[in-house]
Amino acid sequence: MEIRSFLPDEEAVFINLCKEFYSSEAVLHPVPESYFFATFSEMMKSDRYVEGFLFSEGGETAGYGLIAKSFSNEAGGLVIWVEEIYLRPAFRSKGFGSAFFAFLEQRFPNAKRFRLEIEPDNARAEALYQRRGYRRLPYAQMIKGL
Repeated sequence: MEIRSFLPDEEAVFINLCKEFYSSEAVLHPVPESYFFATFSEMMKSDRYVEGFLFSEGGETAGYGLIAKSFSNEAGGLVIWVEEIYLRPAFRSKGFGSAFFAFLEQRFPNAKRFRLEIEPDNARAEALYQRRGYRRLPYAQMIKGL
């Protein structure tokens, strides 16, 4: 299992993964394809606000994770927003979700809070994040204060 940042020559990989994710049953709203290109462009400009991570196993592309970073007076510092996590069906239930959050918590040890949105009916995802110390907010978000 490997988690690493996307490389500049992996735009097609990112776009294809986004198309798979946004055509899946996990997504309740469509997103124009131009969003994927703009997101990749932003990721390659700087890792200051947006970062994307490629998941792989045994040389095969397993999925991706996308985060946004901001600073919050309420939280008292850096907040990591987990925007998207997508795993191809063959790689689900193999621990990538837990590994990604452990990876983020190690990569951003100074973060004051980690947040993510989950679809209201995604009980598996909610259980995963609760086991990692997140709690549900009233508006479909999970939060972990450090």
